[in-house]
Amino acid sequence: MPSPSAHALNVLDAQPSDAAAVLEVVRRSFGARPPLDPPSTAADESVEKIAEAIATSGGLLVERRGEPIGAMLFDETRPGLLGFRRVSVDPDHQDRGVASAMVGVAEDTAEERGVDGIWLQVREELPGNVEFWSRRRYHVVESSGHMLEFGKTLWLAREMHTASSTYRFGERLASLLRAGDLLVMSGALGAGKTTLTQGIAQGLGVRGPITSPTFVIARDHPSLVDGPPLVHVDAYRLDDVAELDDLDLDTAFEDSVTVVEWGAGVAEQLSDAWLEVRLERRQADVMDPVGAEVPGSGDDTRVITVKPHGARWARTPLRSTLLADVTSPSS
Repeated sequence: MPSPSAHALNVLDAQPSDAAAVLEVVRRSFGARPPLDPPSTAADESVEKIAEAIATSGGLLVERRGEPIGAMLFDETRPGLLGFRRVSVDPDHQDRGVASAMVGVAEDTAEERGVDGIWLQVREELPGNVEFWSRRRYHVVESSGHMLEFGKTLWLAREMHTASSTYRFGERLASLLRAGDLLVMSGALGAGKTTLTQGIAQGLGVRGPITSPTFVIARDHPSLVDGPPLVHVDAYRLDDVAELDDLDLDTAFEDSVTVVEWGAGVAEQLSDAWLEVRLERRQADVMDPVGAEVPGSGDDTRVITVKPHGARWARTPLRSTLLADVTSPSS
């Protein structure tokens, strides 16, 4: 019986010396596709062109038992984005999860390079490819002739050690918001949801005060700067989606920024695009001089996670905006 490692896929950072292997995979992959009009430019690739592309921007090579079966080239020509080119899988190995493994590593690479998101182009005449990327939460952001451009914004997580940092994070987030945007917040009591919303309100320039709307359920805050108003909703006391519908939020939704605390599992139905914002409170204990823990003595750290959903966010610089320093008042 073969060992598990005999079936393992190795996803490797491609080197210029791998150009011949990458080209072999590209030719096998694109050669198995149906005839297209106009034809793919993959036939124009050469070892020299691929070696230069790898040297410039990098790429991936997937091997199984030492045999190249998958490949991808990266493209760094767009600031803040990483492009995927020549995403290729040997047709004899398309049932082994090669493409999914390769995309997972490629997304990790994009995160490590500090970019905001990813772009790639897909032929509209290849519905299987369109479905593959759509299932992985890539969204069509542009269409030109026979080509669809897909985009995906990377999610992020950021530690906040003070309430003022959480507030300033909200101000930064507000700079990315526009009328019609929906933020679905979740987090335990005291995690900082209202503090974050106060920062968003300050950034939007709406009339306050911003307090927890638990007993009112929803509050409207008009703009003081000719921008979108803020609708602040607390879904904690709502039992189901029907009760949220009773608030008739959609009548003003397109003209407002809507923040729904305790909204996970309830508020997403308000829009086909939203920001999932999760706050977690982590009480970090410290050690006394003899090495014993002192309960409750650590800093009161919050971790804010922001995950984009829908085409609205596919070209939004979330990471470059929200991972910048927010620890000083001048930030």
